[in-house]
Amino acid sequence: MSVGDVPRPTLPGQGSFSVRKGRPGYVIGAPHGTTDTATDLIGLDLARGTGFGVVVATGFGKLDSRGRRYSVNRPTEGVAGEPPSSEGETPAARRVYDDYGRSVAEAAQGPLRFYVEIHGNVHQDTAGRVEIATVGISKDEAWRLKTLLELVRDAHLRSQPDAPRLEIFVEPVDTLRYSASASKSGGLLGRSERSLHIELPKSARTTYREAYTAMLADFLTQWADLQASARGK
Repeated sequence: MSVGDVPRPTLPGQGSFSVRKGRPGYVIGAPHGTTDTATDLIGLDLARGTGFGVVVATGFGKLDSRGRRYSVNRPTEGVAGEPPSSEGETPAARRVYDDYGRSVAEAAQGPLRFYVEIHGNVHQDTAGRVEIATVGISKDEAWRLKTLLELVRDAHLRSQPDAPRLEIFVEPVDTLRYSASASKSGGLLGRSERSLHIELPKSARTTYREAYTAMLADFLTQWADLQASARGK
């Protein structure tokens, strides 16, 4: 349902956003498109596979030798991998966040009903699993979401025997390492009726990116349709 790319102007010395419109109210975000390796490509492929709108942010990392970057999905800057408490809000980070918010609103074309953020990490503790933090999802719904994704995963892996069978952790059923608390309380995740913050390990973003992207597209399409049917829309 895409109606084409609508690139926003490059922010001087900071980066840029690419906006593609799709199913109204349904948006995929890749706020760390280049600093979380391949999440820009995954976001675009998921939009093609689901028909959702998409916003991809690129060029907002490596602000200094320490690897500081703009958070993009919240008005702060910090070093990837460090706790949110170490981040600081700055005028420049606020401008980036505000422009990202406008880009997401542009892609949504109205009320933001379902927002999905794609992230990546290389932490050893999460190398064997996909973590999904949630907003607006009850525990019963989280069980159904987790079960659906596990079924979709297993169906896709039957034709991909070499791909790893990553575990699925979903909040509030499971305890996550990446709970996205800062973005929930002061960022984009809290703006939607329902949001998913998906953390992918390196294997799902590199060697097995195509397999896991197809899997997530199938899952997101089914989940969104189920939610729309439940609302009678």
